[in-house]
Amino acid sequence: MKLLSVIVPCYNEQDNIFDFYDELMKNEAFFKEKDVEIELIFVNDGSKDETSKRVRNLHDRDERVHLIDFSRNFGKEAGMYAGLKRAKGDYVVVMDCDLQDPPALLPEMYKYIVDEGYDSVATRRVDRKGEPPIRSFFARQFYKLINKMSKAEIIDGARDYRLMTRQFVNSILSLEEYNRFSKGIFGWVGFNTKWLEFENIERKKGETKWSFWKLFLYALDGIVAFSTAPLAMASVFGVLFCFLAFIFIIFIVVRQLTVGDPNNTVGWASTICIISLVSGVQLFCLGIVGQYLSKAYLEVKKRPMYIVKEEL
Repeated sequence: MKLLSVIVPCYNEQDNIFDFYDELMKNEAFFKEKDVEIELIFVNDGSKDETSKRVRNLHDRDERVHLIDFSRNFGKEAGMYAGLKRAKGDYVVVMDCDLQDPPALLPEMYKYIVDEGYDSVATRRVDRKGEPPIRSFFARQFYKLINKMSKAEIIDGARDYRLMTRQFVNSILSLEEYNRFSKGIFGWVGFNTKWLEFENIERKKGETKWSFWKLFLYALDGIVAFSTAPLAMASVFGVLFCFLAFIFIIFIVVRQLTVGDPNNTVGWASTICIISLVSGVQLFCLGIVGQYLSKAYLEVKKRPMYIVKEEL
């Protein structure tokens, strides 16, 4: 008998735990027919509500339900990685608890892997219905930007909802980096992936935990993790402004020797503008370098990605 591991990262999802379980188990008959057993691994990412308590209630009712309880909030990336490490399944799927990842797609995803030989089946939203327009705009720009800067394939609208073979999961686990960006990692490891499209589904209950600022920082992590193009851009800026400064110096020297400068205050406004511009570019480039240095700093410290308080 094969085993399907379902990984569910959770943060303050007490209202969705039971609904998610009920929706997922509607697929139980299909998988029994295929001789596939299901295990659920809920990863409680330091929730401040009754998420872990409700998962324990499920565990008491169904021994196939497991819990990884973090000591504090470590982020969704840590939650997914912990679930992947715990999963024993021949097939592994990552799903959100808010039912924005429809469990009804699982049978179709399974068929693509078993019948057509795909290594993973990933999902993407074809629209962003229900999202603020400005958030949708910046999300689309991010995907365009990172795909131009990175060699990893990162699909616009991609969800973390993905069914994977054991070989695919093992390849992801072999990447033990501290600063993780799973959407990039999924594309970087390669393999044969089938994309399923579906219309955006709003949360069943509760509110999203992803603010605009958190999404911006997450996007920044993705760019830094999978591209060195910003460093090259900083170098280009440096060379360009050195060249412009050299030309400007020649201009000033020639002007002074030919016509002089009867009024010492002439040109102060343009000088201030140039100094401000160059200083801004320097600070921008230093910020880029600082991002890469901060990631390297966190990697070399070798801190654990998460700390488990309890497991069921």
